[in-house]
Parts: sequence; C-alpha cells; structure tokens
Amino acid sequence: MDGAPITIAPSILSADFARLGEQVVEAQLAGADSLHVDVMDGRYVPPITFGPIAVAAIRPLVAIPIDVHLMVVEPERFLKDFVEAGANIVTVHLEATTHLHRTLDAIRELGAKAGVALNPTTPLSAIEEALPFLDLVNLLTVDPGYGGQRFIPACLRKIARLRAMIDESGFSILLEVDGGVNAETARAVVAAGASVLVAGSAIFNAKASVQENLQRLRAAAVR
Repeated sequence: MDGAPITIAPSILSADFARLGEQVVEAQLAGADSLHVDVMDGRYVPPITFGPIAVAAIRPLVAIPIDVHLMVVEPERFLKDFVEAGANIVTVHLEATTHLHRTLDAIRELGAKAGVALNPTTPLSAIEEALPFLDLVNLLTVDPGYGGQRFIPACLRKIARLRAMIDESGFSILLEVDGGVNAETARAVVAAGASVLVAGSAIFNAKASVQENLQRLRAAAVR
C-alpha cells in the first residue's frame, strides 16, 4: 500500500471565473498541495475551457505545483505551450494521443512530470506498458467534460486494482482520483488506494469558504 501522504488538488474548473486569481490564492492559503487545471477543447469533450494564457496568469500568484489535465485531441500539439506557461505536471488522455510513449517522453523532456488519464471504462491493461514512463495516473471516476458530476461507485474497485498494479510495478507513480470527490466519498477513495484527490465543487462553492471546504475534505481523506 502506498505510504505517501494524501495530497489535495483543487480544480479551478469550479472556481468563480470572475475572481479566479483570488480563488487560487485562497486555495493555496487554505493548504492546497497543487492546483488542477482542466483544459478542454470542445472536441475530445464538449466544453471549451482554459488555454495556456490562463495558466500563465495564475502561475505568478501561487507557489504550489500546477497540474494541467489536457482533455484535448492530439495533446502533443500543446505540451510546450503549457509547460512554458507554468505547468509542472501535464496529463494526457490515452485515447487522445496516437503515440503515448512519445507524448510522455516529450512532457518529461520539457521539464514537467508526465501523467496519463483513464476514463471510467478505459481498462487498466491499456497503460501497463507505459508505467515506466509515468509520474502520475489520473483515474477519472466520472465521465470527462463537466464538473459537479456524481462519483461512480464501481470505480472504487478500479482504484484498488490500479493501486496494486502500481505497487507491484515498483515505480514511483502518484495515483490521482478525479471526479465526484468530496467529504462523503474521500474516505473510500483513499482506502482504495488514492494518493492525490482532485476536488472542484467540493472546494469552490458558496456553502462555505475555500478554507473550510478544504479542511473538511482533508479531515475525511484519512487512510
């Protein structure tokens, strides 16, 4: 079982875009370990969200890592732009790039950590040969494209199987879980083997402050 501490990555997809700069600073001050930036192109997934300019705008405001999740077709076209804008981690979808190894290698050559994202029904076997080239696996527990979706309970078994796969590989790979993570689901997600929790609407909402929401999630995220 992975013994690394649980880290929390607030997803700015759920932030108030009118005060995005303030919200990322709030997240850092509240104890966020990194920021998660969901980039969507309107092709791989229906919505269109952020580009490198948005990453460059928030980079000077925070010292914590920025984890860019590329939900885009042919992500290799944009790697350099996002890393130069300030991304520390770049994650691509297995189905969106033709040559995964080449893409992961390009991310690392640019000086960032390389991740791959798996949709809820993407088999784990699809990345078995890619493990030596990965720093992170982002296991989606909702279908990609929209924030605020409900966690898919069947994914808990998949998290546990991925945890075992990573542990057996011997490689140092973060297991990130993304989708429907909140104070009600976090404990089960962590128990299944997650080491990084991505949370959007659970952090950025009007029910409480960013600090209160993050503290509530961290309290629930115990092994």
